[in-house]
Amino acid sequence: MKTSALIFCTIAAGSSHAFQSAAPASRVVTSRASPLHETKTDLEDLAKKLNPKIGYYDPLGLGSSPFAGRTDEFTIGFLRHAEIKHGRVAMAAFIGYCVQSNYRFPWSMTLDGAPFPSLALSPPEQWDVLPFAAKMQIILFVGYLEFYSEISSSKGQPGEMKHYCKGGIPGKYPTFDANPHPVPFNLYDPFNLYKNMSEEQKERRLLVEINNGRLAMFGILGFICAQTTPGSVPLLNGMLGSYTGE
Repeated sequence: MKTSALIFCTIAAGSSHAFQSAAPASRVVTSRASPLHETKTDLEDLAKKLNPKIGYYDPLGLGSSPFAGRTDEFTIGFLRHAEIKHGRVAMAAFIGYCVQSNYRFPWSMTLDGAPFPSLALSPPEQWDVLPFAAKMQIILFVGYLEFYSEISSSKGQPGEMKHYCKGGIPGKYPTFDANPHPVPFNLYDPFNLYKNMSEEQKERRLLVEINNGRLAMFGILGFICAQTTPGSVPLLNGMLGSYTGE
């Protein structure tokens, strides 16, 4: 079962190239240095670059429904940032599911010597058997990253940047320069490998990231559905065990 799941993960990862845009990247906004002013037209242009065959698809009309009476720029900044963020979480979850299904860390998980959950358990079952303290560490760490990304995006002061709903760049995570306690590495590009990347390369990589994030959302949702509702994902029939936990 584990081998079959790994094969599926490999196929899905390879299929992600089908979602990548081959078209040359172009600027979605006129200047990164100027405030971000995006409209529904900008979303339609972005959608064509991401997937020319499908184009702009918004059946719920979210792109045309300003939140709480806010401007279109505020709404679209929020929606774009949310998609990029959820895509990143989904990619991490998909890769994590594959790794947890086939690999177990050899060292102790806790100070008292307790090992990591057995590979006989599926990833959701492995989460269920984690100690409460371990779960809280994970939740609090992720919560801090979320909290920091919001409070450090305010007025564009040194060490800060503009909020994605107020003219900032959707998907951009702030550096830890404004952190009162020194942090040796940033969350994005901790070793400064991409500091000299051109704007065109950054734009293209973001398009690829959005497409791969969308595919990962389908992928991790497929895993969970296959485990909780047997037969709901025919491609995964017989590959994953059922999960009845919470």
